Amino acid sequence: MNLIESKANFLSLLLGAVPRAFLCLLTLSCGMVFSPSGVAQIEFEPDHDFEIVIDTSNSSSGESEPTIADEPTEEELAAARERAAEISRQLSLRTEAIENLRSEQGIYAPQLQEVYSDLAGFYIEIEDYDSAIKLYSDALQVARINTGLYSEQQLPIIRSLVENQSKVKRWEDVDRLHQLEYFVASRAFELDDANYVKAVESYGRWKLRVVKENVLEQNSRGLLETATDLSNFYGLALDKLETQTNLEPDILLTIITGKTEADLALARSIARTPASAFAGNVSAYVTETRCRNAVNAQGQSVRQCVNVQVENPRYRQSQQDAKNMALRRYTRQIEIAVERLREIRYTSTTLSETEKLNLDSQIATLETETLQLQRSERRFFGF
Repeated sequence: MNLIESKANFLSLLLGAVPRAFLCLLTLSCGMVFSPSGVAQIEFEPDHDFEIVIDTSNSSSGESEPTIADEPTEEELAAARERAAEISRQLSLRTEAIENLRSEQGIYAPQLQEVYSDLAGFYIEIEDYDSAIKLYSDALQVARINTGLYSEQQLPIIRSLVENQSKVKRWEDVDRLHQLEYFVASRAFELDDANYVKAVESYGRWKLRVVKENVLEQNSRGLLETATDLSNFYGLALDKLETQTNLEPDILLTIITGKTEADLALARSIARTPASAFAGNVSAYVTETRCRNAVNAQGQSVRQCVNVQVENPRYRQSQQDAKNMALRRYTRQIEIAVERLREIRYTSTTLSETEKLNLDSQIATLETETLQLQRSERRFFGF
């Protein structure tokens, strides 16, 4: 028995359970489930692919203990039975259609892509996101086999996978899917295609969220590397779009602001990091020769010398210099971005007045941030 068949059987069995189970299925807010024999409080295993959760937000006492709702009315029970029966019927029909199509045309029939996606959408309606993810994964496999590894037909399926993996907070999978989405888009579209620009924006927006919210639970070094990679990604994308296409500058506005946010995050991180964390550009130790007079076995005074390693007095200053250079690198990038944004603000013929006002506010904020970082640089340099 496959997963879909087991879901249909589960819902069919539910029809013969204690009537309260139908209300639970309808509202998805009851924390008690029932077996066909009517035994209450049977919990699903943690890895079960269908989950009913309890909602305690309506507790009048403010306590977190689950409470049993009032006895449902006959109308509510009838509506719940009808809803459960409809779910069971729909699952049976769609599952049968999939099995027939697989039998007649093979497991990679092109039509399966749409059928899998349709059933996945139904599972989303009943909030069974794990089953939806499995079906979208099957649809993606069918699409890749029938249309190629770099076909744009995959992109809507990948985005659906991103959406549903986000709902169950599997952030590592979301990260991999965003990378796959950009990888496919970068090969399916030309640089001057609006779809390619959207792919750059989508990937950058996700990575900015990773940096800001740390959803991947990275350590400080990992976050710094992610922000650095993101700044480089934006920089390369902008360089290609500006030199190899004739796109209007305001089309690149989101990418420019995204790069600025990444550079600003890096500059702030560098400013907070002690200079001792940076590698200096001179050796940390130097060799010195130290000599002393000693009396040998014959009673004669002789001079004895040894080489020892000591801390290089210039190393700490070189660490500070390395920090200043890193900070200056990103503050300079922010300054360049501010000039780009200002130019777009005054030359664009497509931006609305509201967008221009928002851009003015963004420019003012960036200038304030840059000024504070520059003051930090001067303090380090001592002038």
